[in-house]
Amino acid sequence: MTRPFLKMNGLGNDFVVVDARQTPFRPSAAQVKAWGDRASGIGFDQLIAIEGAASGDAFMRVWNSDGGPVETCGNALRCVGWYLDRDAPGNDLHIDTLGGATAAKVLERDAKTGMVSVDMGAPRLAWTQIPLSEEMNTERLELQVGPIDAPLYHTPCAVSMGNPHVVFFVEDVAAVDVERTGSLIENHPLFPEGVNVEFAQVIDRNTIRMRVWERGAGITKACGTGACATLVACARRGLSDRHATVIMDGGPLHILWRQADDHVIMTGPVEVEFEGQLNG
Repeated sequence: MTRPFLKMNGLGNDFVVVDARQTPFRPSAAQVKAWGDRASGIGFDQLIAIEGAASGDAFMRVWNSDGGPVETCGNALRCVGWYLDRDAPGNDLHIDTLGGATAAKVLERDAKTGMVSVDMGAPRLAWTQIPLSEEMNTERLELQVGPIDAPLYHTPCAVSMGNPHVVFFVEDVAAVDVERTGSLIENHPLFPEGVNVEFAQVIDRNTIRMRVWERGAGITKACGTGACATLVACARRGLSDRHATVIMDGGPLHILWRQADDHVIMTGPVEVEFEGQLNG
């Protein structure tokens, strides 16, 4: 059996998107891993299935390229919003995920690209919501990397945007060994469900440079939920305002942590790369 798909990306964070609203789509972990392999498969950071929803416009299901399911993905939500907007142009689109309900709005679009805003809901800041394996102040985690008397990175902030994130503050993000440090922290015992790892350099109160190690995917060019978590972490620590441009390896996202209702609004581009068929 074959399945049509769109290959899409948000700032280089790339996805295979399958419309499963009419026919169920339940690939095995081995299939996802094979399709996601950049040497022998299609290659992607995440596989996305758009499913029907009891309420709202759709349910978005996400698998990382290692075959494991995850709760949500911010850049993919923008891509799914762009896809759904073809049938309901100009509407607010309500997209459910395992990480919670979201709402997308397409601000600009053409045949292959668009600019999409997503209301990601309120960040979750309690230690049980991240979750952590023990009670701890999530604004200043008792966690460090490197020697006890001279740690390389320390005292990060933890935020859940429907999926878990830990944000380290650094002076020079370009100097960080993201692969080595990110892979070390991803499976730290403090994070029973694993964690996405961000390294943030505050340029000014409205500009943040960030690099990311995604749980189950490794280094990616951009992470939408990671950008949201980073802005929230910086604002909690008083390092930035509640709105900022978060610049990642793939480009910038504008993030607003709205004061009126505590919701985080993420705005950025999407792109269609090509169409294809999944086999198996």
